[in-house]
Amino acid sequence: MCNYCFGIDIGGTSVKMGFFNAEGTLLEHWEIPTRIEENGKYILPDIAEAVLTKMKEKSIVKENIIGVGIGTPGPVDESGVVHKAVNLGWGVINLKEELQKLVGVTVKAGNDANVAALGEMWQGGGQGFENVVLATIGTGLGGGIIINGKILTGSIGAAGEIGHIHMVDEEEEECGCGNHGCLEQYTSATGIVRLAKRKLASSDKASTLRSVTVDSKVVFDAVKAGDVLAIEVAEEFGEYLGKGLAAIAGVCNPEVFVIGGGVSKAGPILIDFIQKYYIKYVFHGSRDAKFKMATLGNKAGIYGAAKLVLN
Repeated sequence: MCNYCFGIDIGGTSVKMGFFNAEGTLLEHWEIPTRIEENGKYILPDIAEAVLTKMKEKSIVKENIIGVGIGTPGPVDESGVVHKAVNLGWGVINLKEELQKLVGVTVKAGNDANVAALGEMWQGGGQGFENVVLATIGTGLGGGIIINGKILTGSIGAAGEIGHIHMVDEEEEECGCGNHGCLEQYTSATGIVRLAKRKLASSDKASTLRSVTVDSKVVFDAVKAGDVLAIEVAEEFGEYLGKGLAAIAGVCNPEVFVIGGGVSKAGPILIDFIQKYYIKYVFHGSRDAKFKMATLGNKAGIYGAAKLVLN
């Protein structure tokens, strides 16, 4: 009889569920709502019910389940303890043990961005490499670091928070983390809008950005159309992120940077702006690192979670 596993990615509004065979082929995927009310006490029972229901539907016994891998927001240490996931309402919770009790099979847990990086290394944009940095450019700037094929977690699972590398001393606006001048304030979707608005206010140059509601897609569409002011915004974005990734390379010397997240839909032009500044600032030992686009989209988390138990 075949063996199977589940890969689970907990998001703020939905939980993505993946059902895989032992070879890592995704057989089915679906979503359930993330019920965060009452400090998220329903999230794990809902996940367990979904897993057990799928097993019953497929007539699969627990002996044929290799395990359940799960990614969640918040720092997750190597023993599966989540050290506060604010948007889920969780404080410190042993995710591995709690879910294991509910499903009766082996569980392995990790931070969602780290797990997504593992997924991209395994079957996505980082395939073929074992030293990978994933930068997910969305509402914030998330990251995951894989060294020699394994997630770099740090002491309590807070490694890989690349968006909160300090970049600018004079920044007056506050980052979502409470600090000022973090990398994600200039390189996330909201950061690109911040740069664009500041550029529009300080420059008299004509731009299509002056007549539209500015978002990151609009900015890069304008870049592709040759809008000079939009290109200046993209250059500034690229310099911040290129410099930030150069700093990361000085610590972990990756083979490849994988660029994902909603902003990555702009395509390879994004890499053009990042890579030239990366090369400018990076230590020569990491200058040959490759840049690739993420390919798994919002399934990266379930792939990486499955890989946690298939390792």
